[in-house]
Amino acid sequence: MGNSNFGSYKGKPSSLGIMRQMGTSAWVDNISREWFHNGMLEHLIESGIVGLTSNPSIFASAISATSLYDEQIFSLAKAHTPAREIAIDLATSDVAHAAQILLGVYSDTNHDDGWASLEVDPDLAMDRDTTFKAAIALNQAVDHPNVFIKIPATKPGLGAVEDAIAEGISVNVTLIFSIERYREVYLAYLRGSQRFLDNGGDPQHLRSVASFFVSRVDSAIDPILISQNRTDLMGQAAVAQARLAYVAFEEISNTPEAKALFARGIKPQRPLFASTSTKNPDYPKLLYVENLIGSETVNTMPLATVQEMLENGNPKPNSISENTDQARVLLHETFKELNIDLVAITDELERAGVESFSQSWHNLIAEINKKIA
Repeated sequence: MGNSNFGSYKGKPSSLGIMRQMGTSAWVDNISREWFHNGMLEHLIESGIVGLTSNPSIFASAISATSLYDEQIFSLAKAHTPAREIAIDLATSDVAHAAQILLGVYSDTNHDDGWASLEVDPDLAMDRDTTFKAAIALNQAVDHPNVFIKIPATKPGLGAVEDAIAEGISVNVTLIFSIERYREVYLAYLRGSQRFLDNGGDPQHLRSVASFFVSRVDSAIDPILISQNRTDLMGQAAVAQARLAYVAFEEISNTPEAKALFARGIKPQRPLFASTSTKNPDYPKLLYVENLIGSETVNTMPLATVQEMLENGNPKPNSISENTDQARVLLHETFKELNIDLVAITDELERAGVESFSQSWHNLIAEINKKIA
């Protein structure tokens, strides 16, 4: 792969490659079968992208926007395959194809990068056992060492995460909105890792990331700040939360229990910052990228944000550890004075996030049924 680990763009080292040298791996939050025909994924890898995430919304858009899926849909439909199973088959095919293209990165980075992600059915988010069974089935179906199975960080999901890790399945834990839930996710990973080792597992291929959603926090809190005439605080909560989540990552990674697991070959569960495009046009386009660069992290960006980073990015080392005291004051003191209930807000974001992915999943199935009809 040569320079694929560090990336070049227009003949110079790319900002994505420089980010990676600073400890933050750049992944793209998108997938389309078109990319396998036009070489887009290879182009992104050359520019410094070292992983890929997807979700039901992305698949629904991809399948409705092109006819490249039609032949597979009709072939499965002729065999009387239900639309739900067709949807899983399409997603599995695309993720497996992406994983195959990313295998070189996976090998070059000692299995830390080069991952593609495949989501369990979001309708199962509130059931530990069925989520775990779905994770096993997806992992067997995709049959690539560099595929993360995505499990939502609901309370039941935490148990499924632990069970999947204990089974040796690499997991991307998704839809994390609060620092407290982030801590619970990391601890579930460590418990699963302990069980995996106790059962004689070999940790060299086992990895996990914790997807902490960023921009939606500002989208939820900014209207409250506007209503209280505190526009001076807008656009600060999401970065503050992400920075304190990283503090939690460092704290947990330095516990004796975590260190004992790392000594036996388990890798830390890297924080992955998701939902990193700005929703407010007045904010800098790279607000949730340039401010969250630090060792052992991932930032997964929509294509437009990747392009913006390549064209105008100015990565700064360890920006994620800046102003953490200020972040604590904002979230724990200022917001308390303003009666902003961060727990209630992040709980609602989780509920809405699961509901949104579930709705996208149903839209995807409806789109497939429409094509069949």
